[in-house]
Amino acid sequence: MNWIKYISLCIGYVALLGGITSCSLQSRIRKADQRYAIGEYYEAAKQYKQIYPKLDGKANKAQKAGLAFRQGECYRVLNSSSAITCYKNAIKLKYQDSIVYLRLAQSQQYAGKYIDAAKNYDIYLQNKPNSYVALAGKYACEQANTWKQSPTRHKVTPAKDFNRKRTSNLSPAFIGEDADALMFTSNRPLSKKKNTLRLSPVTGKHTFNLFSARKDANGKWTDFAPAQGLFGTGDEENANEEQQTDSTQAADKSGALEIGVCSFTADGTAMYFTASQPVNGQDLGTQIYLSTRTGGEWGEPQQVKLFQDSSISVGHPAINPSGDTLYFVSDAPGGYGGKDLYRAVGENTTWTDIQNLGPQINTADDELFPAVRKDGTLYFASKGHPGYGGLDIFKAVPVGRDTTYGANKLPVYSLTNMGVPFNSKEDDFGITFEGQTENGFFSSNREQKSKNDRIFRFVLPELVLTVEGLLQDEQGEPISDGTLRLVGTDGTNQKVPVRRDGTYRLRLQPNAKYVMLATARGYLNQKQEVATADIKDSRTYKQDFVLASVSKPVKMNNVFYEFGKWELTDTSSQELMALVKLLNDNPNITIELSAHTDMVGDSISNLTLSKKRAQSCVDFLIRNGIEAERLTPVGYGKNMPVVASESIHKEYSFIPEGQELNETFISSLPKDQQEICNQINRRTEFKVLKTTYNLY
Repeated sequence: MNWIKYISLCIGYVALLGGITSCSLQSRIRKADQRYAIGEYYEAAKQYKQIYPKLDGKANKAQKAGLAFRQGECYRVLNSSSAITCYKNAIKLKYQDSIVYLRLAQSQQYAGKYIDAAKNYDIYLQNKPNSYVALAGKYACEQANTWKQSPTRHKVTPAKDFNRKRTSNLSPAFIGEDADALMFTSNRPLSKKKNTLRLSPVTGKHTFNLFSARKDANGKWTDFAPAQGLFGTGDEENANEEQQTDSTQAADKSGALEIGVCSFTADGTAMYFTASQPVNGQDLGTQIYLSTRTGGEWGEPQQVKLFQDSSISVGHPAINPSGDTLYFVSDAPGGYGGKDLYRAVGENTTWTDIQNLGPQINTADDELFPAVRKDGTLYFASKGHPGYGGLDIFKAVPVGRDTTYGANKLPVYSLTNMGVPFNSKEDDFGITFEGQTENGFFSSNREQKSKNDRIFRFVLPELVLTVEGLLQDEQGEPISDGTLRLVGTDGTNQKVPVRRDGTYRLRLQPNAKYVMLATARGYLNQKQEVATADIKDSRTYKQDFVLASVSKPVKMNNVFYEFGKWELTDTSSQELMALVKLLNDNPNITIELSAHTDMVGDSISNLTLSKKRAQSCVDFLIRNGIEAERLTPVGYGKNMPVVASESIHKEYSFIPEGQELNETFISSLPKDQQEICNQINRRTEFKVLKTTYNLY
């Protein structure tokens, strides 16, 4: 009986312990959910990871599915590949909202798993067929590998001066148009002596601050230091121990103060920046502040009021060069989902006519980190438009005005992904340009296991296009006194002599068409054309000119006839079309076109055959637009054998230079050498008769 009582007590104790454990687990879930709700994703993810394996999936299947989804959301925000596993767990547990497939697809796309991502985009689109984000994501997965094959000409390298191990460095911004000073966001320590930064519950990393750098006379970036004067951050490197202690205590009271993502007026005297300061664990969101400077120190920041509702978060300011339009990011009600880009008109801390940039820019996902150039071109990072994965940098060029927005009409933009090498499958964002050049900096967490952000330098190399070649005669000898004229659709019209060795080199411009005319005394002119459209890389075009002599017969090497007949073969047309071009390039010449046979056969038959062959060539030229008056066909049969030139002797050493290839000489040779000589004698030639056709 005592054993029965003992067993009953044990069962009751276990049941009570289970109930207590269950209550404790539910309490921990509520606390983790609270962290998640206020955006402390790092802390929430840690707690979810501890809770998930302890939660009974059979008894609490729906709850565990929801927990897996929220855990996945935390990891997705933190750029962790663990998000994929969490979303798959949620699907396995029958999570009810189809958005889990969208989030899984986005995470797989971020990991470069384009095929898997496209499949999950398809599943999501079955329920949400009109989702732009899903349609864009699927399209990008299908096209990403093709896009990678067409990079821009930009060269991208890590900006080693700005990056420090085990820290994130991002969102550089030039301080004014001179581009000799720069501010960037970093979570590196404020001081080498003592680290006064705290860990952010949002990211689990040190909080961010603004740091400046200057370019020295050698173009090297130096003088890295915290921005002085912002909320008392000052120059922590030179602060005394008492000041550092006070700063640490202030941070403990106020929470994890974060400062970053800034923009400057054209003169560099005013800075707009983002600041976030949770108080007593409560997230008060982010706000935009304005600070002006005199000398090297920034003045006391003033909050920029954009919305009447102070609980609306705003950040990532971008002031246009004229200082009258402020672009920024917000999750204000009435947007398109996620964080949207807005703009406001005004100056300093007074801004009006706040406008969402509309669906041409904003999507149901996040649009962040705007930057605007002098011509109004807007750059920003997006997760919603077709991209490689994560945040991609986009370029929006204003091409008109939208008539649906009243007096202050929004621009109509032409939107393009900046492509490789700017964008990768990971996060790429925060671009800034060095003055009006196409060089500058941006930030990315590519190729980083820690997912820390780094600053990258981009340079657009000068596009150097040239054309070079050689002027030579029919014997391959350089023409040293030739001249080239270059006329282009870009306005080029220049005439330059060739070098003594007959070579030349000329500079071209992109997206132009050129006509080149080679001339030399005693030679016929020759034209060639060069086009530089759609050229992405520096290139040297090769264009040689072979000029025909005015005073000597010119052999046409590739004119052939049917055996024993006068009909031209198909292979002859290319050589004859070259003659058509030469006659068009030299419209004031007339020519004799002659055909010659070898020594085989009787003289009368050879003479008749050669005349008919010469006429066949003339008929071809007439059919292709050459006036008959400019053409004289002549058949010489075997009456004008070739006199061996230096080039013939070099090719066939058994033929002496200056030797006439007559019947007596040929008969003295072996059979194989006889055939070579007969082949040389069988030829079609032209020579200039007049150079004044239609001149008088």
